[in-house]
Amino acid sequence: MDFIEVTLKVNADFADILIAELGELGCDAFVETEDGFSAYMDEDKYSEEALEETLNRYADFVQVDYTVQKIERQNWNEEWERNFEPLFIDGQVSVRASFHPKPEEAKYDIVINPKMSFGTGHHETTTLMIENQLTLDHQGKRVLDMGCGTGILAIMAAELGASEIVAVEIEDWTVENARENAELNNYPAIDVRLGGAETVEGEKPFDVILANINRNVLLEDMPAYKAVLKQKGWLLLSGFYTEDLPILQERTAELGLTYISHRVKNNWVSAIFTSH
Repeated sequence: MDFIEVTLKVNADFADILIAELGELGCDAFVETEDGFSAYMDEDKYSEEALEETLNRYADFVQVDYTVQKIERQNWNEEWERNFEPLFIDGQVSVRASFHPKPEEAKYDIVINPKMSFGTGHHETTTLMIENQLTLDHQGKRVLDMGCGTGILAIMAAELGASEIVAVEIEDWTVENARENAELNNYPAIDVRLGGAETVEGEKPFDVILANINRNVLLEDMPAYKAVLKQKGWLLLSGFYTEDLPILQERTAELGLTYISHRVKNNWVSAIFTSH
C-alpha cells in the first residue's frame, strides 16, 4: 500500500494544533518544513472530505495552503535519512541523527531521531533557544522544558550539567519520542510527562524554565511558569515573532519578571527573563 503526503503551509502558531488534528485523521508521521510541515498516512486512511472539513474549522483563524500527493511505499527511515541534515550550532553543539558521525570539534553532541515530533534543531526557535541556553549556567540546576517536542532542549540542559530535568508535552506520541531520545543520549533520568502547565503545579521551584511554544500559550501559561520559577531563576521563551516581543515583555513585567536580552533569526525570537 502507498502513502499519502499532505504538505501544509501554515503559521507556526497553529502547526502543533493541526498536527494533532491530522493525527486524528490517521497521519502517523510528520516532518518540519521551512513554512509548515508534511504529514503522512496510509492511502486507505485518507479522506479528502475529512481533510477539508478539518482545515475549514480553522479558516477564520489562519490561512492554510496545502497540497496532496501519493508516494510509493518505501522504508520511512531511508526517506527520512535522505532529508535530515546534521546541524552545528554556535560552533559548539552538534545536532545529528544516529546515522550521522559525531563531529570531532563538537563540545556538545545531541542525537535526535524525531519520528513524528517537532524539534530537530532546524527551526529557528530551537536554534535560538540552544544559543541562549549556552549563555546560562546549568550546572547542578533544576530545569523545566515546557512543550519539549523531541526533548532536544532538555537534552541540551543535561549536556550543560543540569542535575534534574522535567520535560512536558501535550501529545502522548511526542512524550514517547522525547523519552526515546533521552535514552539515546544516555540521559534516562529526564522526567518526561504528558500534559500542560498543570503538570508542574505545586512543584519544587526550577532554576531554569524553557518554553518554546507559541505566543498565545506562553501568555496563558506565564503565571504557571512564574509560580514554579526560583527567585533569580531564568525563563527562556521562544515560538513568537519580533512584533510579539513587546507583548511578552509587558506580560512578564506584570508578573515581576525582568527582561534581560533576546536573539532574532528570520523574525523569530528567543528571549531571556529573570525573576526578582
